[in-house]
Amino acid sequence: MGLNLDDKKAVVAEVSAQVANAQTIAVAEYRGVEVGDLTVLRAKAREAGVYLRVLKNTLVRRAIAGTPFEGLTDQLTGPLIYGISTDPVAAAKVLNDFAKGNDKLVLKAGSYAGNTLDQAGVKALASIPSREELLSTLLGVMQAPVSGFACAMAALAKKREEETAA
Repeated sequence: MGLNLDDKKAVVAEVSAQVANAQTIAVAEYRGVEVGDLTVLRAKAREAGVYLRVLKNTLVRRAIAGTPFEGLTDQLTGPLIYGISTDPVAAAKVLNDFAKGNDKLVLKAGSYAGNTLDQAGVKALASIPSREELLSTLLGVMQAPVSGFACAMAALAKKREEETAA
């Protein structure tokens, strides 16, 4: 059943609110994907904090008009599922990871920082580590000299104890 005018306005307002806070939009064609698989995809998107929804393309065109994501307008054809996230890589990563295991979901386009991305661009964006991964790597790099110094001091103390005991 189609949406009436009030429902369409509500959908456009909801998507516009999501787009206003978003850094990335990733778009994939879901033709042939089974309902159970889409349910799994939605659960993964929720865990990653990604707004994931199947929307009418005309409503999305209205929602992104006048935003940095307006360049996507030409790519919005066919049955599409939209991933919108405030994390720069989350939407692309969720859709790309799911597409690796399900060949019927095809990445189509995306937009990040005002730049329109093709399929290869979305895959490249998805390969970038997330913010949490980058922070944990940075923390490990920062702790390495301190822990190395502590280990060296412990070894030196043990060596001196052995020398005094001998």
